[in-house]
Amino acid sequence: MLNLLRRGAKGFVPQTVSGEWRPTEDVIWIDLLSPTPEEEQAVESAYGIDLPTREETAHLEPSSRLYQENGATFLTATLLARADEPHPVATPVTFVLIADVLITIRYEQLKAFSIFAQRCSHAPVTDGGEAALELLDAIVERSAEVLELQSNLVHETSVAIFNRPPSTAFGPLLTDLSRAQSITSMARKSLVSLSRLASFSALAPEFQKDDSRRSHLTSVQHDIQALTEHASFTSGHISFLLDAALGLINIEQNSIIKFFSVVAVVFLPPTLVASIYGMNFDVIPELHWVFGYPWALLLMVISGVAPFIWFKRKGWL
Repeated sequence: MLNLLRRGAKGFVPQTVSGEWRPTEDVIWIDLLSPTPEEEQAVESAYGIDLPTREETAHLEPSSRLYQENGATFLTATLLARADEPHPVATPVTFVLIADVLITIRYEQLKAFSIFAQRCSHAPVTDGGEAALELLDAIVERSAEVLELQSNLVHETSVAIFNRPPSTAFGPLLTDLSRAQSITSMARKSLVSLSRLASFSALAPEFQKDDSRRSHLTSVQHDIQALTEHASFTSGHISFLLDAALGLINIEQNSIIKFFSVVAVVFLPPTLVASIYGMNFDVIPELHWVFGYPWALLLMVISGVAPFIWFKRKGWL
């Protein structure tokens, strides 16, 4: 799918590519969403550049994702997609700046792009450089929103772990922590990628010629750095909670095992007494004694209570 944003327009216009397609001079942003080979070829022919394919983007080394070629600046970052769904993914997104036009290539529906498209309906942008900066703002804001949601989830899980009723199942809590860790890890990876992109994009002519845009870009870099630190802190907090949850599980299991061990030891002496008096021998002094049965019961009680008192004094219970 190929969408166009024209100067002064209040939103995207879907474009059908056919024949010798050429963009008009007022186009400032071309958004390629899961483009067909024909759409890629049309944009390449229009601007005289070679756009990376999905396979090329996936196998690019981090050092090869940022480069300048034929007067264009190519910037590829890994962004978090489907953060609100059960299975989030990390997807590559390529930004190309050439002749004050922004070209983006992506293969997932990204909420940040939708947010920026809505903003354009209220505050139209003037050229590709401004569009790139505003889009980076939207991406950073979306990353901050995702991290804030995961931070709140981690806080709620922390409260649930340390203030839960006895014998509460840990399964759902560990599942929530695992998902939060996965999303936070992918968000941090995305922010590190964006940090490299923002640093390299300062070399683009669209930013070098304008002091205000360079300042804006510096502000974006500071925001990315702050969010990266926040993601690292959240990840560390999640690791602590996972260790704490596993520790509490071990404590509960040890308590259960200790209980059954004590019960077994307490009932072992009475079992011994019962075994002795249950033997079928004629010569047992208490066999014909009137108080033999109460005596046996008393021995069982004493032999069971004595170990219990001993364990209490030793502090084992």
